[in-house]
Amino acid sequence: MTAKPNTRVDIGGLELKNPVMTASGTFGYGREFADLIDLNRLGAIIVKGLSLEPSKGNPPLRIVETQCGMLNAIGLENVGLEAFVKKKIPFLQKLTTPILVNIYGKTKAEYAELAARLEDIEAISGIEVNISCPNVKAGGVAFGAFPQTAAEVVRAVRSRTTRLLVVKLSPNVTDIVEIARSVEAAGADSVSLINTITGMAIDIESRRPKLANITGGLSGPAIKPVALRMVWQVAQSVKIPVIGVGGIMNAKDALEFLIAGAAAVQIGTANFINPRATLDVIEGIESYLIAKEIPDISEIIGSLEV
Repeated sequence: MTAKPNTRVDIGGLELKNPVMTASGTFGYGREFADLIDLNRLGAIIVKGLSLEPSKGNPPLRIVETQCGMLNAIGLENVGLEAFVKKKIPFLQKLTTPILVNIYGKTKAEYAELAARLEDIEAISGIEVNISCPNVKAGGVAFGAFPQTAAEVVRAVRSRTTRLLVVKLSPNVTDIVEIARSVEAAGADSVSLINTITGMAIDIESRRPKLANITGGLSGPAIKPVALRMVWQVAQSVKIPVIGVGGIMNAKDALEFLIAGAAAVQIGTANFINPRATLDVIEGIESYLIAKEIPDISEIIGSLEV
């Protein structure tokens, strides 16, 4: 087969030209990569996590390289909603690639307010809700740690927006399938998984944590097998689309997630190593489909035989 295969996918009411998205927190606000790749070739861009007010994040040291990945404790540093709308949207609205905004808050009301204030911005195609954040009214326990609190956040956001609603799930839970089902019932259009796995690193000379925050989120190749397993489990258990995230470094990795049942994938840590990672994955998927004489990407999504 020499004809270009159809790589269009649907992630819950939003059609993408291909299944390759950027993972929030690894691609800035898009403009940072504009001189390195053609942003309009991407399936979608998910910008850095956004809060109502600006956040300085955690003190340094905030990033530590590991043997097979990266620990980060950035602390969700961002410019805040007002600056995002004034300084980031003018560039993003020039792109043809769909833009999703990752949002987070310390209370359900903050999540809902963010969603409401983003509702009328035409440049935004959807919202990704980060429920891995601490619930300040529940002693700092993450919203996504329990089905009930996860669902409450999603219902609060859903009540304030008609946009595509993607919910990003944390792997630091007892049963991710139960969490996925709860947010589906609460109104999520799709789920993305997984977020980072909590880890730490120690300096043996000083006998102190390498990260100022002590612990951080582990990403990169080390978490791929865990992410792949969770995506497979969730894809079999919900009716909404699943977006695979976690350690995807190349097209082969991405194809594994698609075969496991993911409708799309997000590229994260790989962007720091290879700014062209997203385009390499897109081209690699197309080459695979051509070599296997598969005319439509839908034929491989969820095709795992067990």
